[in-house]
Amino acid sequence: MFSVDNPVIYTPLAFLTAFVVTYIAIPSIINVARKKNLFDEPGARKAHSSKIPTLGGVAIFGGFIIALSIWGNFKNLPLLQYVLAASCLIFLIGAKDDIIELAAYKKFIGQIIATGIVVVLGNLRFTNFHDLFGGGEVPYLLSIAITGFTLLVIINSFNLIDGINGLSGTIGAIISLAFGLWFWMNGEHQMAVLSASLLGALLAFLKYNVTPASIFMGDTGSLLIGTLSSIMAIKFSEMNLQPDLAFPLDSAPAVSIGFLALPLFDLLRAFSIRISRGKSPFSPDRNHMHHMLIDSGLTHMQATYILAFIQIVFIALSIKLQHLGSWPLIGVLLTIAILVATLLDITRKRYKKAKRKKTISEND
Repeated sequence: MFSVDNPVIYTPLAFLTAFVVTYIAIPSIINVARKKNLFDEPGARKAHSSKIPTLGGVAIFGGFIIALSIWGNFKNLPLLQYVLAASCLIFLIGAKDDIIELAAYKKFIGQIIATGIVVVLGNLRFTNFHDLFGGGEVPYLLSIAITGFTLLVIINSFNLIDGINGLSGTIGAIISLAFGLWFWMNGEHQMAVLSASLLGALLAFLKYNVTPASIFMGDTGSLLIGTLSSIMAIKFSEMNLQPDLAFPLDSAPAVSIGFLALPLFDLLRAFSIRISRGKSPFSPDRNHMHHMLIDSGLTHMQATYILAFIQIVFIALSIKLQHLGSWPLIGVLLTIAILVATLLDITRKRYKKAKRKKTISEND
């Protein structure tokens, strides 16, 4: 008789279940979306030129929820029941926004409630900041506030990078794999099942989301990825406080930032640029990293592959340089991210300049 705590059995089964459910569900969802005219319309800021169904996140959610419900052990990790509750709420928010645009403040209120379910009821929170602020136990209310803020930032960072074919799904899959392997190696079987469930659902979705994309994940998918990635990151940080881990990592807060480097830095950069120009940090523009690559003449998938490679490099660097300490490691990661973004911006400007010259030359 198999043990529920056996990652050799249950983690791959969770992955397979999520993959199969999502893979089978998407064609039906595409058919329903077409019949009900549930499309993402082309626009000035959109990277696509034709109508595309937007409910891919429904399939991702379905695959994830079914896999986790079957293979997760809620007795061994009570947090999972609160993860399911928060995921269901995030699903409802995202699905409504994908079908009928939801006011930003309503989405934000929903995210706060979902965050509260995980942080307060699930008791998933930062209890110690490691070497960031000298260690020591964090006061309860401060812990709740900082953890909630962290979840909200990560959730919305994934919502912002969902702009081209394959990007959010690929980055989410890489992050799920990185956290999942670490959980698996350290015996946190239930978190490994959670990671595998998300990974399986995302890989199945990507079959339909690579160019030419037949469906988008919409807010339903991107908000769910952000929610689950933030939960994995905080659990990762807290587990590294345990003295008996098989594979402990130093500078856990900074390493977790490295695992989430691309969405976090893209959000930080986009918000900083908008605020510096006197605009709302939530006002739309084309200053995301994927926009810079597309505006440099690359295809969707070329841009996605480059950004996926960058994400993998950040994960590898954060593990390799973990001995530096959290603040030095954050400084290194931030410096590299700024250099990469600067290089992409220079490339975009040169491409546009060359394109203008070519147009002028052809018109003469």
